[in-house]
Amino acid sequence: MDLLIQLNAVVTRNIRAIEMTGVLMRIFSFSLVSWLGPQSPFLFVWTFNTIDAVLLSWCAIIKQDRAYTLLNVFWVGVGIVGMFRATGFMHS
Repeated sequence: MDLLIQLNAVVTRNIRAIEMTGVLMRIFSFSLVSWLGPQSPFLFVWTFNTIDAVLLSWCAIIKQDRAYTLLNVFWVGVGIVGMFRATGFMHS
């Protein structure tokens, strides 16, 4: 529990930088798919997108922003499904 408190303190102190990092990661991952289309490294894109969703969810939870918490937790779920699909564990 101490580690979580310490991590929350670090995120709180650096929340603006962490949010900007998450937003830039999201822009990069969707830009990569837009530019490369079917040649996109989908496992990388989904992993990267899920990491940014975790960062943005964490910030939204700390800020007690329900709308952005819901949106980004949703993206964590989408990212997990995307990673399963990219690795072949789920088929369409």
